[in-house]
Amino acid sequence: MKIRVISAAILLAILIPIIIIGGLPFALMIGVIGMMSVKEMASLYKYPNIIKLITFLSLIGIIYSNFNSSAMMFGLNYNCLSIIILGMLIPIVFYQVKGKYTTEDAFKLIGFVLLIGLGLNYFILVREYSLKYFMFMLLIPIITDTFAYIGGSMVGTHKATKISPKKSWEGYIIGSFMGTFIMTIYYTTFINVQSNVLIVILAILIMTIIGQLGDLFFSAIKRGHNIKDFSNLIPGHGGVMDRLDSLIFVSLIFVVLMKYL
Repeated sequence: MKIRVISAAILLAILIPIIIIGGLPFALMIGVIGMMSVKEMASLYKYPNIIKLITFLSLIGIIYSNFNSSAMMFGLNYNCLSIIILGMLIPIVFYQVKGKYTTEDAFKLIGFVLLIGLGLNYFILVREYSLKYFMFMLLIPIITDTFAYIGGSMVGTHKATKISPKKSWEGYIIGSFMGTFIMTIYYTTFINVQSNVLIVILAILIMTIIGQLGDLFFSAIKRGHNIKDFSNLIPGHGGVMDRLDSLIFVSLIFVVLMKYL
């Protein structure tokens, strides 16, 4: 626990100033995070090096495909998307016979690139749009996960899923309740004091649920590969993708719900 707290403090000391500064430093940091996520995903499979390179370039292409926060809902360039899909599929012709890169592998990587790439691009767009909104988006899964862990540890008795056996329904409910309660206060106090509270509550509740589903999705990947964490990059916390899980899912639904807030 001590190592977990220390590493979290160091991580926050590095990230918070860059988040506050925003702009190019923040965008570069997101690119580094994307690079680390590719490394962790590649470690799960024995892909040829050229496939790893294509995956990395494809992910970076999506992450930096759009910097216009006013076009957040339609930010992905179709030309970029077409090139990425072709770049991931064409190598099958050369590697399928050797069994080093199959059609299933290609579609797995396309899904990974789209999921992580879009999520990280939205990080850049939301931060460009507003620091307050970015912190709002960031804190929803963090607070939800924190209280889900506390609630589950204290009163959790009904196991929710075999994907993550230690998670309980009580933890999920407490996490969503506290995440919604605290972040509703945050939004109506620091972002929009004249907002429709019922709509804000509903939107945040949806995001807390989606965030917890994101955590389960990545847990399913880890369970499928019999690993506890994607890497040991962050002592006590696992890897980059272990920290991105619920954040990525929340960012994807956040840009959809933003127009209602």
